[in-house]
Amino acid sequence: QVQVVESGGGSVQPGGSLRLSCAASGSIFSILVMGWYRQAPGKQREWVAVITSSGRTSIANSVKGRFTISRDNAKKSVYLQMNSLRPEDTAVYYCNANVKDSGDYWGQGTQVTVSS
Repeated sequence: QVQVVESGGGSVQPGGSLRLSCAASGSIFSILVMGWYRQAPGKQREWVAVITSSGRTSIANSVKGRFTISRDNAKKSVYLQMNSLRPEDTAVYYCNANVKDSGDYWGQGTQVTVSS
């Protein structure tokens, strides 16, 4: 069994920063891709950023230049540094881990609220 746990959400004013963390644990041989997704109220879940085991990243246009994804393979962890936050970034942020020969696993989500 694989567990994925996010942390680091919270409330911040526009222009502020937050750092999300996500750690995977359990029966894991190798995690191929880790990523962050978000879902705002009344909207579908959308991808934000992903990173491969070799460090290749993809960032959604809506957050490019403001968000940075990084990863620590030894800790089976992924991070999302969010700067210059905007009200439209308000959402529940979910971590995803694509585990080799096992499938996709999701965290429970962490709330990010950007408001003055």
